[in-house]
Amino acid sequence: MTARSTCRTTAAHSRPAAVGAIAVVGALLLTGCGDQTKGKNNESGSASSVNAPLADKLPKEIRDKGKILVGSDIAYAPVEFKDSSGTIVGLDPDLAAAMGKQLGVKLEFNNGTFDGLLTGLRSGRYDIAMSAMTDNKNRQEGVDPDTGNKVGEGVDFVDYLTAGVSIYTRKGDTKGITSWSDLCGKKIAVERGTVSEDLAKQEAKKCPSGKKLAIEAFDDDQQSQTRLRSGGVDAASSDFPVAAYAVKTSGGGKDFEIVGDQVEAAPYGIAVAKNDTQLRDALQAAMNAVIKSGEYQKILEKWGAQDGAVKESVVNGGK
Repeated sequence: MTARSTCRTTAAHSRPAAVGAIAVVGALLLTGCGDQTKGKNNESGSASSVNAPLADKLPKEIRDKGKILVGSDIAYAPVEFKDSSGTIVGLDPDLAAAMGKQLGVKLEFNNGTFDGLLTGLRSGRYDIAMSAMTDNKNRQEGVDPDTGNKVGEGVDFVDYLTAGVSIYTRKGDTKGITSWSDLCGKKIAVERGTVSEDLAKQEAKKCPSGKKLAIEAFDDDQQSQTRLRSGGVDAASSDFPVAAYAVKTSGGGKDFEIVGDQVEAAPYGIAVAKNDTQLRDALQAAMNAVIKSGEYQKILEKWGAQDGAVKESVVNGGK
């Protein structure tokens, strides 16, 4: 797909919960702006290398193939998800399309569970992983955050956005939850392999005897939302843009509410194998070109993510 129109929103991305619920209103109001995704073939971008200014930065095998295989958990609206027609849309596909124009290749999105994306990258199933993935030292170094043990080769990240993590509950039924410290004695739903799960596990270790925090981890965020909606858990946690989108859209805005402030603000990064430095550097150059052109800002505004904008893409900026 190609870049979107120049429509504007007034949405907030990295704000306290008091304004969190409006963070994605722009994405809802912009249906008239159109989605230039073509077909349902999971491909982002259709630029020819003849007119692509950064095509020569790509590895030859990628140029010859004409596409970059992207691993992504495509159930994380508004970052990446399928619309009512089955077309893959969202912030990441739009940015990928804009980068594809710079590089002269298509970025082909392939669906997978979030906790399997880095394994798929290491095995060669994907060339990159782009899925609202937080860039942090554990992922850079291939370390299990629970044990501290090395579990595989780490990855490099091409950073492109900043986002924090939020908690949300059923609307009008917050159970007195205003922060992570209020979760002891309660149940929370999270997506497996995410920073939300890491934070929930860290909080569970702090809970006193008799007030255990029960964590239910699911393959995707939609399952977490369903569990919360049904009353099976007291709260759920996602990245702030996703939580805000769920609050605004689920049940016409009647299902959920964000509680407390977002925490752990950190960069989203495109994951690339450690030995794929040429591809990594080409992606960084393409993202910086998209930022410089102004197309980046338009895409973020469409999806209500402009408060997470970065001035330039860096490699491995996560701590």
